[in-house]
Amino acid sequence: MDLGEVNHQRIKTNGIWLHVVEKGSGPLVLLLHGFPEFWYSWRHQITFLASHGYHVVAPDLRGCGDSDSPPSPSSYTVLHLAGDLVGLLDYFGEQQIMTDLALIFEKAFVVGHDWGAVLGWHLSLFRPDRVKGLMAMSVPYFPRDPVAKAIESFRERFGDGFYISQFQEPGRAERAFARYDYLTVMKKFLLINKTDLLIAPGGMEIIDHLQTPAVLPPWITEEELQVYADKFEESGFTGPLNYYRAMDLNWELSAPWQGAKVTVPTKCIVGDKDIGFDAYRTREYVQGDTFKGLVPDLEVVILEGHHFIHEERAHEVSQEILTFLQKLSVE
Repeated sequence: MDLGEVNHQRIKTNGIWLHVVEKGSGPLVLLLHGFPEFWYSWRHQITFLASHGYHVVAPDLRGCGDSDSPPSPSSYTVLHLAGDLVGLLDYFGEQQIMTDLALIFEKAFVVGHDWGAVLGWHLSLFRPDRVKGLMAMSVPYFPRDPVAKAIESFRERFGDGFYISQFQEPGRAERAFARYDYLTVMKKFLLINKTDLLIAPGGMEIIDHLQTPAVLPPWITEEELQVYADKFEESGFTGPLNYYRAMDLNWELSAPWQGAKVTVPTKCIVGDKDIGFDAYRTREYVQGDTFKGLVPDLEVVILEGHHFIHEERAHEVSQEILTFLQKLSVE
């Protein structure tokens, strides 16, 4: 698709350089991608939101795309990632002050998908003073287990075949992915239509277990998939995989927020055929009292679709975002 004129720049924040794409002017909207993605996954929303009067900023999160990629998994905690975003908000706040004193934005709208949603939840938890509203897609907010670390819990429940378990050992997933060309890896992940959890049979790597569709769905083209493939061929997968490798460290570092609520206005969108939506009782959770208790100012929207809902249902998701932003803008 034609994105029109977008501005690419690299911004120093929290000790690293992040590549960001921006378009439009008005209230600041931060778009946070997931795995395995970079800013390009928001191509539909960038143009749409900018055309409706918003200043849209889509970073390549640390370790992804053209942003810096620290080598150690311990550099990918939610505290590091939230710090990166606060630096971006400060930067664009300063830019607004330089252009028009009437356009100082102390807070931003945050929209996140997958790991971007996890980051949006935690930024809203850590710094609610910087978030005007959160739109989280595909990953709801789950409370921290007060007893068991994340990976230990996953291994106990799902075994070594579970994709997050397999992503823990440095180099293991990278070696497995390398048996395929980058375009095939992208197709295996971005076109997932499995509705149960991603668990490979015994002795099999998850990348081997995932299917490569013979026919592309109508919402993405071969050319768009190639853009992903080319970028990951440049950047590799270690940075994005380090998000999973920092999960136990996240558990340790987030202990001070045990039991804390996400108080910012929030809209959560989930596809009804997302991974584990029914099999892992996500539907029951997002529609139930526990989720609402943790996120008191919450709206849940369930759309027909799979995990990469912002691409599969691009126009509908864009409209849902716009409705949310406009509602909060007049409050």
